Amino acid sequence: MIDSGFGKAGHPALWDSPVSAKSSGSRPAAGEGPDDSARPALDAQPAGPGIVAEAVAVQEELRPLVDLVGPGPSAPATVAGLDVAYSPGGDLLAAAVTVLDARTLEVVDSAVSVGRPAFDYVPGLFAFRELPALLAALDRLTVVPDLLVCDGHGLAHPRRFGLACHLGVVTGLAAIGVGKTPLVGTWDPPADQRGAWSSLRDGGDVVGRVLRTQDGVKPVFVSVGHRMSLENATAQVLALTPRYRLPATTRTADRLSRDALAEAQAQAQQAD
Repeated sequence: MIDSGFGKAGHPALWDSPVSAKSSGSRPAAGEGPDDSARPALDAQPAGPGIVAEAVAVQEELRPLVDLVGPGPSAPATVAGLDVAYSPGGDLLAAAVTVLDARTLEVVDSAVSVGRPAFDYVPGLFAFRELPALLAALDRLTVVPDLLVCDGHGLAHPRRFGLACHLGVVTGLAAIGVGKTPLVGTWDPPADQRGAWSSLRDGGDVVGRVLRTQDGVKPVFVSVGHRMSLENATAQVLALTPRYRLPATTRTADRLSRDALAEAQAQAQQAD
């Protein structure tokens, strides 16, 4: 049993949740919503000083469990993308997971979870806002992915415990973060050609890589989440970006989360 950091007695900071990578077999049929037991909290917990301090304490407690060495799967059969879409007012979210065949980059499984953010927006504590919904979506998969690719950061985080680290520790799966923009650190611009990279450094530590996935386009920010080496994480991101700047995992999960959010909003309008 791992303390994933959510919702014990209605409190987001301490929840003893047995989370496994095994499929629950509870993925809803097309057109059906998730069951209530898998929904994230309906109301965001107000992030007062005490709540924030407890959330930070959870990160500090879980951080030593992160495997930053790996090396992780060098030839994964399946790779999952995770992303979350928010309504304009930020009071509704849709978390999506898409599992891709790592060789063909075709989607072989997917799942969504729609609900309310579980935590106020606080820089550095984004996992507490999104993780409950992402875990609910992961639990609906029928295919267990070999690698999680998060739209966010792992080690490249102020406390070295971003969303990719939190997800990896809680699920036990190999995980990496691929951010569109940096959260921390300084770097030198990598060369213009695909595959060029430079080190992302923060406080004297190398926390990731700034990776050029396509010639002449903006780089992405790659960091280890759990059970992966930085070298392998870089190789996997390049394998997932044969044509576009962002990994195919991120692109498919982003599209699914937006579609699920639009459907949920349309259903809510019809109900009013």
